[in-house]
Amino acid sequence: MSLIELFGIAIQQVYLYSLIIFAVCMVLFLFFGDVIDGVGEGIPFFNPAVILSFLTFFAAIGFILESLTSFSSIMIIAIATIISTVLSVLLYFFILLPLKSAEVSMAYTDESLAGQIGKVIVPIPVDGFGEVVIETINGLISKRAVGFDNEEIEYNQQVLIVEVKEGTVYVRAYEPMFSN
Repeated sequence: MSLIELFGIAIQQVYLYSLIIFAVCMVLFLFFGDVIDGVGEGIPFFNPAVILSFLTFFAAIGFILESLTSFSSIMIIAIATIISTVLSVLLYFFILLPLKSAEVSMAYTDESLAGQIGKVIVPIPVDGFGEVVIETINGLISKRAVGFDNEEIEYNQQVLIVEVKEGTVYVRAYEPMFSN
């Protein structure tokens, strides 16, 4: 049993209560993290996920060491700080950074579709809507389509996306300049 008390509560209980509070905060951050996503944008280690993970690791390691070892509380704080720092750095560099770069690379804007080549999967009638599919590095994108000059475009024909307005792509029949 620990001899150190904080606010009249044994340090082991402080670690346990902290672990519960930080774990709840992590779960809330997982669900509502987009609201505060830009807080730590410029400073990498001022990322709320990194800070919450450090505090959660610290409380968990402190609780485990207080429960299972006879080390002094000061030594346990030092060990928990070192291990939590290492785990948080590993989490940041091997999980959060790759996820962040993958998230950015999968995004596209409607404006970025202009100039792309697609294929008609639902025929486009005169003065009506059809559907085209655009093949990208990240997969297929299906969009509502209309003929740029209100022309009819048949199924399975390649089209050039001229512009995008309000989620609708305006297309023209595409004929490659050089065919193989």
